[in-house]
Amino acid sequence: MLRRLYDWTMSLAARKSAEAWLAVIAFIESSVFLVPADVLYLPMALARPDRAYRYAIVATVASVLGGIAGWMLGYYAYEALAKPILEVYGKLDTFEQLRGSTSADAILLLLITSGLAHLPPIKVVTILSGAAGINIWLFIVSAVVARGARFLFLAWLLRRYGEPIREFIEKRLGLIAGAVALVLILLYALFHYLHL
Repeated sequence: MLRRLYDWTMSLAARKSAEAWLAVIAFIESSVFLVPADVLYLPMALARPDRAYRYAIVATVASVLGGIAGWMLGYYAYEALAKPILEVYGKLDTFEQLRGSTSADAILLLLITSGLAHLPPIKVVTILSGAAGINIWLFIVSAVVARGARFLFLAWLLRRYGEPIREFIEKRLGLIAGAVALVLILLYALFHYLHL
């Protein structure tokens, strides 16, 4: 199922309506969809490098709006809607564990790391933010920073290095983003430890 979903998402990049599809995929990825918007964004930006930043902005705005939808799912409809969605993706146990043991500061850190590196998946953190009652404005600012940084950095890489960077990104983006996320977590832990 996952492979068919990935192939379908990739086929959207060749369509004239690709930009609209990018917005749709980025929106639903942040709250309920399994495939990240990157799989559509990368081929689009490589095909039209002159539009890489435009696509990055479209993906960022749609992703943040999708994140707000995920926040609302968690805040207003956790039991009725969010819980079944998390269960379908096998993320309910992880979510419940995070929900019961994570502070508001840690949830904001998770929002940034998931926005940058999908660690944990963004949909889990957006719903968690709503369920935990994270301030919506703080949530929006964090989502804009994290998702914007990710898509704009990819745009810069693709504009600067073109096709050779695509293979590098596809093979190592998770590792690179994971390293950035680890640095952020270590900085947070250090800051938190020094200010106790």
